[in-house]
Amino acid sequence: MRPSRRSALLRLATVTAVSALVALGVPATSAGGATGAGAGATATTGGGAGSEHGRPCVGTPTPTGGPALDVLKVAERAKDELGLKSVIVKVTADGRELLTTALGESMTGVPARPDMHFRNGNIAISYLGTALLRLVDEGVVGLDEPVARWLPDLPRGDRTTLRMLGASTSGLVDYVTTPGFGETVYADPFRQWTPEELVDISTRQDPWYQPGESWSYSHANFVLLGAALERITGTRLDHLLQQKVLGPLGLHGTANSFTPDIPTPVLHAFTADRGRYEESTFWNPSWTTAPGAVQTTDICDLASSAVGVGSGELLSPAAYRELLNPGTVGLGGATGKCPDTVCIPQTEATHYGMGVLVLDDWISQHPLFFGYSASQDYLPCEHLAIAVSTTDGPDAAGGHSAHTIAQRIAAVLAPEHPIPDFG
Repeated sequence: MRPSRRSALLRLATVTAVSALVALGVPATSAGGATGAGAGATATTGGGAGSEHGRPCVGTPTPTGGPALDVLKVAERAKDELGLKSVIVKVTADGRELLTTALGESMTGVPARPDMHFRNGNIAISYLGTALLRLVDEGVVGLDEPVARWLPDLPRGDRTTLRMLGASTSGLVDYVTTPGFGETVYADPFRQWTPEELVDISTRQDPWYQPGESWSYSHANFVLLGAALERITGTRLDHLLQQKVLGPLGLHGTANSFTPDIPTPVLHAFTADRGRYEESTFWNPSWTTAPGAVQTTDICDLASSAVGVGSGELLSPAAYRELLNPGTVGLGGATGKCPDTVCIPQTEATHYGMGVLVLDDWISQHPLFFGYSASQDYLPCEHLAIAVSTTDGPDAAGGHSAHTIAQRIAAVLAPEHPIPDFG
C-alpha cells in the first residue's frame, strides 16, 4: 500500500524516527544565489565528479567471493525485494575499500553509477553538529550560551541554548509534522521556502515542553542553528561548513545549492507520494534544513562522511563525547502533552546526539524524502563504514530502504553489532 502524502513527507531525515517514533533574525541567505560548480552550487563546495580526497568515485571489480560478494548479494536481493530502481553502495573497513557498486538505473536506459549525485538531507545536520563542536573546541562559543545573543527575537531564546538546538531538546514543534504542511509541499513541490516561513510555523505554536526538559525532533532547530552559526562566525553557512567539515574531510563531491539543481552526473529520483509514480529529482528541497546546508553528495563522499563524522576525526575527545551524548540520554518519554511518538525516549542504546543518531555501537544518519533514501553508518570499534543510496521503482515497498540495506549489510559483516531501529 502506498504511503499517504503526509506520512511520506514525515519520513524526511530523522523524521523517520519521529513518525515512527526573518522575523526571528534568520538571515535570508536562500534568497541569494551562489555561483560556482553547477548552476546554483556554491563555488567553495566542489560539486564535480571527484570524490574521496580528489579520486574519481568509481566501482570496484565485481567480487568473486568473500565479504564483498556477500555485500553485493545483499544489495541485489534488496533491490528486487524492495522494488527499487537503483541501489548504490560503498563499504570500507579500516580505511580499505571493500566494495563500491551501483545497481539498476538512474532513468530508463541510463545505468546508475557510483559517481552520480543525490540529495543528502539530514547528513548535513551531522555537519552542523560537527561545525558547532569545532567552534566550541576553538573557544569561539560555548554550547550552553543562549541563542538570544544572536537571534534576539526568538521566543524563549534566552532559555534556549546552542546545545538544545543541536541536540533537538528545544521543545520547538516540528513544522514538518504541523497539520497541512505536507499537503502544501506536495501541492507545489517546486516552491522555494524561506527560513522565516519555516521557523514561523514552529514558533507560532506552543512548544511541546520548556527548553531542555525533554527530546523531540524538529527541523526548526537546525534552521535556527544554521542562522546562529552564521551570526557567531560572520560567515555564510555553506562557506562555514566547507571550512570546518567538508574541506577537512575531503568531501569534494558534496555541494550546497540555493536552488533545486543537482551537479551532474545526477541520480534521478521517482516517487508515488502524490498518488502517481513521477519524477521528483528537482522538487525543491528548500524546506528540509538551513539554507547553506541543503546539499547533494555521492556515495564515496557518503562513506568518507560516515568515517569522518562517526570517528570524531575533527573533534577533541571532549567534543566527540558531546557529539555522541550532549545530554539527551534519559530524556523523552510521554507526558500529558507530548506523546512518546514525538518525545521519543532517549536511551543509552538508541538516542540522538549532536546532529547524529547513536544506534548501539553505530553512529548514523539516514535521510528519506522525495524518492531519495540514504544511510551513512559507522562502527568505531571495527572501523567499518557503510554508505547506501537508493531510489524507488514504481512498485517500491515504501519505507526507509537505504537504512534497511545498511542494517542487512551490518548483519553480514558485523553480526555481533546489529544496527537497531530508532524509536
